[in-house]
Amino acid sequence: MTGSAAQLVTPAFILTGAPGAGKTAILRVLESRGHDVVEEAATAVIECELARGVRVPMDDPAVIERIAALQLTRWATAAQRPAKVRFFDRSPLCTLALARFMDYPVPAALGDEVERMRDERLYQPRVFLIRNQGTVKPTVARRISQNDAVRFERIHAEAYAEFGYTCVPVAPAPLDERALIVEREALGGH
Repeated sequence: MTGSAAQLVTPAFILTGAPGAGKTAILRVLESRGHDVVEEAATAVIECELARGVRVPMDDPAVIERIAALQLTRWATAAQRPAKVRFFDRSPLCTLALARFMDYPVPAALGDEVERMRDERLYQPRVFLIRNQGTVKPTVARRISQNDAVRFERIHAEAYAEFGYTCVPVAPAPLDERALIVEREALGGH
């Protein structure tokens, strides 16, 4: 699937970081303020696999391909909606970081999407790196230690830097304050 110039008009900002950093909570606040938000794919894929009876979905390297496919579908669906600005809970580069973190091969389709991301400039060059808050609350889909979360955050930052993005760190703070930082930074140029 290839993007068109019409799809690239809306400024698209990425929120990235380790699981449990607060990305989704920030996005909920932004959404409540009327901004277009695109949900992340990994949690949805993991929860679906768990519902199918797969005990540990992340043990299967094919999960990376399923996450990337859902991200692509969500991107294409979002591109159809009019919006002044759009916020994405993760991007294909996050899935690349996940593959690296898990030491899994990068599926060809994901590699192609990461290249398209760069070549077509699908997202703004500034990415919001939602910093780890010092603890990780486990959920059904989130099974990561604090130490691994710190390492995972670093891998994300490295992946974005490798592809020419600038990470704007959003430090731990009260939720509304973090959301305001993201909103002001994103809307400042638009």
